[in-house]
Amino acid sequence: MMEAREGGPVQTFPSHSPIIGLSPVAPGLDTLYAVCRRLYPDQPNPLQVTAVVKYWLGGPDPLDYVSMYSNPGDEEKGVPPHWHYISFGLSDLHGDGRVHEMSGSDTPSGFGFELTFRLKREAEETAPPTWPAAIMQALAKYVFQSENILCAGDHVSWHCPLDNSESRIQHMLMTEDPQLGMVMSPFGPVNFVQIVGVCGEELMAAQRWNGPGVIDLMKNIEGAGSPWLVTDMRRGESMFDLDLNVQEAVDKGIEVDGSNLSGVSARCSWSENQPSSRIRSHSSEGQHDKDSETFIPQISELESEQIKSTLKKGLLNTKPVLPPIKSSHSSRNDNNIRKECYDSSASSYPGMLESGELLKTRTLESVHLQFNLEAGTVLPLALRGRLRHGRHFTFKSVVGDIAITFVAPSVVGAFADAEHPYAAHGPWLQVLLDEEFVEEMILDLDELTNVEGLSLPKTYSWPDKNLSITLLPEEY
Repeated sequence: MMEAREGGPVQTFPSHSPIIGLSPVAPGLDTLYAVCRRLYPDQPNPLQVTAVVKYWLGGPDPLDYVSMYSNPGDEEKGVPPHWHYISFGLSDLHGDGRVHEMSGSDTPSGFGFELTFRLKREAEETAPPTWPAAIMQALAKYVFQSENILCAGDHVSWHCPLDNSESRIQHMLMTEDPQLGMVMSPFGPVNFVQIVGVCGEELMAAQRWNGPGVIDLMKNIEGAGSPWLVTDMRRGESMFDLDLNVQEAVDKGIEVDGSNLSGVSARCSWSENQPSSRIRSHSSEGQHDKDSETFIPQISELESEQIKSTLKKGLLNTKPVLPPIKSSHSSRNDNNIRKECYDSSASSYPGMLESGELLKTRTLESVHLQFNLEAGTVLPLALRGRLRHGRHFTFKSVVGDIAITFVAPSVVGAFADAEHPYAAHGPWLQVLLDEEFVEEMILDLDELTNVEGLSLPKTYSWPDKNLSITLLPEEY
């Protein structure tokens, strides 16, 4: 058998091949097959893409199988005929510990979900394309490697046509599969999470507002996905092109609900002093550069790793917490994928470093922040969609360990407070903004919502708050 890889060779098999002999030892798999047979009684043996070497035997692909069904759609609901892909392997198929830790029926089976995907069937197609199986394997690898589950409402920045064509569909949102829902297996519940292909404008709307809101809009826009959110790789128009009222709905959603985007990777830096006329150079040696007036803390390698660990884990609390920080440097060549933005609805990881384990908090009297233009355009979103709603937002530098987190007074776990609104742990700076200051900054930074023609560098200052922000060219 040949494994399914994006852009590589694949071989498909009737599903009865792996089913034979597995029933006595794979009750979780049998449960999922039974669900599929109820939905597709006329397709007992669908084509499957299968891993050459199973994951528990050292193979690279976590999904044992991806079944591919022909769905007739629903003409009355506007659902076109399509191919329906269903994964097997993110949940516990065997219950014997070979892949997932053994658990009871009252806890999620494995990671608690399987992936599905609905691809519009072209008139000339007689067999399903296999590239969606490679996408599903890549997402499964991310889940197994990071232990971050994918939930309805999540988004994944892919930055490449999903089928390696010239398509505008280059990113993904997650939603509940409209026909499969949730099933109880012998090893716990399994949800079916459907991948929805979207274009860049739709991904941005999900980031600036939230995934479920965008999904609901797409369901009701003819040509954008239908009620079952069938992905059409030939779709040339975004939902904003198809319905001119959508932008107003998204803007209103951001205003009312805020944003689920809690951070981005960017070119950014901070200094304790007021801005000078020179642009800071990125020095690898910790020092106080008098020309640029930027303080780069001298920290040990151990302290640097501790800071990274704290940023990654966040702080355990049921209230809004500081975000996990994840690298945005993902390689498509090492069979890995990373979410390039941070979703505040994702579960925070437990873990606070014990007292004295990390650098002592240093409070600052005045702060100067520097961002490249792209990061600067995100500032209005951070203020309107996050801080105004009592949340936090982080800029994580793509150069070094620097991070800048804006926090509202209601955020629990912050080391900046009302008395000391500017505080730092090594290169991690927190800036606390009260409601009045947030509204003032929203007005002053309004021009960043349309930066065409903006002359750089440009500095915004709030002398009474001892805060200034300078926007610099992209590759400063």
